[in-house]
Amino acid sequence: MTSPDPSGLRWGILATGGIAHAFTKDLRTAGLDIAAVGSRRAEAARAFADEYGIPHAHGSYEELVSDPDVDIVYIATPHPSHAENAILALEHGKHVLVEKPFTLTGAEAARVRDVAAERGLLAMEAMWTRYLPHMIRIRELVASGALGEVRGLFADHTQRLPTDPAHRLNAIELGGGALLDLGIYPVSFAWDILGAPVSITASARLIETGVDSEVATIFTHASGAVSTTLSAARSAGPNTAHIIGTEARIDIDRVWYSPTSFRLIAPDGTVLEDYVSHNEGRGMQFQALAAEGYIAAGQSDSDILPIEETVAIMESLDEVRRLIGVRYPQES
Repeated sequence: MTSPDPSGLRWGILATGGIAHAFTKDLRTAGLDIAAVGSRRAEAARAFADEYGIPHAHGSYEELVSDPDVDIVYIATPHPSHAENAILALEHGKHVLVEKPFTLTGAEAARVRDVAAERGLLAMEAMWTRYLPHMIRIRELVASGALGEVRGLFADHTQRLPTDPAHRLNAIELGGGALLDLGIYPVSFAWDILGAPVSITASARLIETGVDSEVATIFTHASGAVSTTLSAARSAGPNTAHIIGTEARIDIDRVWYSPTSFRLIAPDGTVLEDYVSHNEGRGMQFQALAAEGYIAAGQSDSDILPIEETVAIMESLDEVRRLIGVRYPQES
């Protein structure tokens, strides 16, 4: 682990759940400066701070975003709280990196975007997969024409997760369901490679709490290419992804949305490129490094995942939920 860069931004961690631990470990791996952590319980904040050697522990989110030693806040709460927490930080002059999915709905995403724009601050979705080295290389290959004309894409995100109806993943009032927790990854991937869909079809199985345990999507994109995704919360699948072109295809290995390997393969089976990942940690540090780079350059948006695209992706998830019959109580 390297020492913090004194010229970098000072991070605040908002919430202390599992994803906050994963992100903070990767910040430490990259040697980034973590100034403070905030929780609704002072003892949780103190325990987290002690574990990672963080100078300041705050017993409320308001205290965290008011800390003058914090420049950027990582929002690590469950997604129904993302908009409220992100706006709180933005209104206190802090940049935000908001865990995916960015918000519960497209309307919430637009509100966060607008507040950030009013204050000239970075509001960036923590879709960390987009910033991984293997994904950057894949975009280079697609842009270079190495695949020819891209005609199709498939990705799954399928896990066996808790079945307790009260668990946040299964509770409709907590924004539960496979789509927002898991499906955001392959849906965002389809947008990344093929652009916005011009038509959306979706099918799902709903459980007794009213959320989706499995959901499949078919998007048609402006080029005519088709993307398909499958997300499931009660059954573990291969978690691989494929991009199919007229001159070659890319097969991304398990787990495709984490640091991993892929192959560029010609129609006759010849392997044209064999990419192997050598990353340290989970890989969440790359989005943090990107955020710091944007801010240092005076940018208030991401080149890799602009805020307007984040909002549009959330709106496409709204449409998928409309098609499968999932509506959250918080929606007007």
